[in-house]
Amino acid sequence: MKPRFLTRRLIRRSFGLAVAAIATVCWSASAFALDKVVFLTSWYAQAEHGGFYQAVATGLYKKYGLDVQIRMGGPQVNGMQILSSGQADFLMGYDLQVLKSIEQGVPVTTVGASMQTDPQGMMTHEDVKSLADLKTRTILVSTSGRTTWWPWLKGKYKLDESQSRVYTFNLQPFLADPKSAQQAYASSELFSADKAGVKTHFFLFADDGYPPYGTTIVTMDKTIKDKPDLVARFVRASMEGWKSYLSDPAPANALIKHDNPNMKDDQLLYGLEKLKQFHMITGGDAATQGIGVMTDGRWKQTRDFMVNAGLLKADVEWKRAYTTQFVKDLKVMP
Repeated sequence: MKPRFLTRRLIRRSFGLAVAAIATVCWSASAFALDKVVFLTSWYAQAEHGGFYQAVATGLYKKYGLDVQIRMGGPQVNGMQILSSGQADFLMGYDLQVLKSIEQGVPVTTVGASMQTDPQGMMTHEDVKSLADLKTRTILVSTSGRTTWWPWLKGKYKLDESQSRVYTFNLQPFLADPKSAQQAYASSELFSADKAGVKTHFFLFADDGYPPYGTTIVTMDKTIKDKPDLVARFVRASMEGWKSYLSDPAPANALIKHDNPNMKDDQLLYGLEKLKQFHMITGGDAATQGIGVMTDGRWKQTRDFMVNAGLLKADVEWKRAYTTQFVKDLKVMP
């Protein structure tokens, strides 16, 4: 009888401990619930957004305690307005946009740069050998381009405003006119021209000194002040996502195609090849300091260009546009 009694008592005790353990686990899961984050991109999903989608697809955000929802931007989406109204926690931004927002009193800060170079460039017909040859060309410029890269290009190569025409994101005017050139992403317009059988040249503006970073992460000053740990986790997971995407893009590409059904496998592959060819993610300072890094010197170059081009007032507190605190010690090495 005694051994049986002890066995029953041990069973009851074990059961009680098991219930307590389950309760503890449930409490812990509740206590450490994932932080919900909304990240708004600058355009429809594409290879240039791959690192963020990779961090979702491979569980990197969850690894760092984040439940991230990626929302696509587009031509009719005012990302800065959505961010400042609290409808998004982070925005895929652009240095010139952020500096101008600082001038206008919007309290936003760039906390990381996915790309060491702006992916914007010029697509020309194959007889053009350099950007200096554009003096005899009609140049297609978008509305946003007129307040970003066009003043830089026009000033550097002494181009005339009369050469410019409106670019409406339709490739036909370029394809039909051998004396035209147009703004382009290597992974987008260049891909479409190749598919149409037109031989082109592409000149990345960054290779000629255009200073802004590309595909940055922007957030409100209040978020940095109130949730610095969340910002740090989001930046780290995103940059680890970029490293992962460059080695195996399949997980992210599946999500990209889900969000943007118009994006096909061949264009995603083409886009990834261009990211690697131009070392947009891993080049520059990222090669030695890690993916995502930013420097004071680069930001000053962008500020100086904007001031000289009349795009920014000289007295703007330009250092408020960014902080290196979240990337300087990341060391997500390529």
